[in-house]
Amino acid sequence: MLVAALLVSSFVVFASLDLAPGDPLSTLSGGRTLPPEAVAQLRAQYHLDDGFVERYVHWLGNVVLHGDLGTSIAFRESVTSVIGARIGTTIDLVLYAALLIIVFGVGLGVLSGLRRGLLDSSIVVLTTVFAAVPSFVAAIVLLSVFSVNLGWLPALGGGDGGFDTVKHLTLPAIALALSAMAIVVRVTRVAVRTELGREHVQTAVSRGIPYPQVVRKHVLRNAAIPVTTVVGITITSLIALSAVVERAFSLDGLGAALVQAALSKDFAVVQGISLVFVATFVVANAVVDLLYAFMDPRVAMGSRAT
Repeated sequence: MLVAALLVSSFVVFASLDLAPGDPLSTLSGGRTLPPEAVAQLRAQYHLDDGFVERYVHWLGNVVLHGDLGTSIAFRESVTSVIGARIGTTIDLVLYAALLIIVFGVGLGVLSGLRRGLLDSSIVVLTTVFAAVPSFVAAIVLLSVFSVNLGWLPALGGGDGGFDTVKHLTLPAIALALSAMAIVVRVTRVAVRTELGREHVQTAVSRGIPYPQVVRKHVLRNAAIPVTTVVGITITSLIALSAVVERAFSLDGLGAALVQAALSKDFAVVQGISLVFVATFVVANAVVDLLYAFMDPRVAMGSRAT
C-alpha cells in the first residue's frame, strides 16, 4: 500500500507541476539574461527539454535504482540534503502541536463530556470559534498579540536549541494546533457522551459501582477508539498544514521549503518532500490500526471499530 500510494502521489504531483505556469529556467538564471550556450547547458542538465513522461521515468528510475531524489533547482544542492537540513524543524513543530492536541484536545473533550453546565457550554462555544479559524489567521493574531504587542514570545525563527527552541516554536505550534484541537475536543466530547448513555454504563452506576471506576473502565476505554482515529489523522494532517505556519513564522522547515520549491517549479524538491509527507500519512494510519488492536483485541487489524 505504501509503495502504491507513493507512486500515485508522485505522478500526480509531477503532473500538477508540469501544468503549472512558470519556467524553472528563470530560477536557475536568477532573473538574468544568459547566453544561449548557458541556457542550453542548464536545460540539458535539468532535462527541461524532455517530455513529461520521459522526465518522470528518469526521476523515478533514479529514485528506485539509486536512491537519488535529484538536485534542487532553487537550493542548488541535493534534495536529500534539503530534506535532511529542514526535517528536524518540521518534526519539532508537529510534535509540539501534537502534544497540545493530545493534552488539551482530549483533556477538554473528556471534561466537557463528563460535566454538563456552564463549563461544557463554554468549551463548546470556544471550540466552535477555534475550529473555524484557519492556521494563517491564527498565526497573524498570535504574532500581533503575544509577540508584537505583549512581547512575551519571539516572533520569527526556530531558536538556538533547548528551551530557546521551545519558546520560538510555542506560537507556531499553537497556530498549527488550534483548529485541529477544537475538532478533537468536540469528537472526544461526543464519544464520551455516547458511552455515558450506554445501557451497561447506566446499569453499573445503578448498582453502586463508584462513578470514577465506571468512567475509567467503561466510558474512557470505549471512547478511546474513535478518539484515536481522529487524533491520528489530525496529527498527520499537521505535516501538510505546517507549510503555512512555517512561512508565517520564518521557520526553515519542510513546509516552507515545499512552498518555495513549488513557486520555483523545483520538481525534484517538491517530489521529495511530497513523498515524505505521503509516507508519513500512510505509516501513521498503520500505527492507528496497531493502536486499535492494542486497545481492543476484538478489533481486527486493518479494520475500524463500529
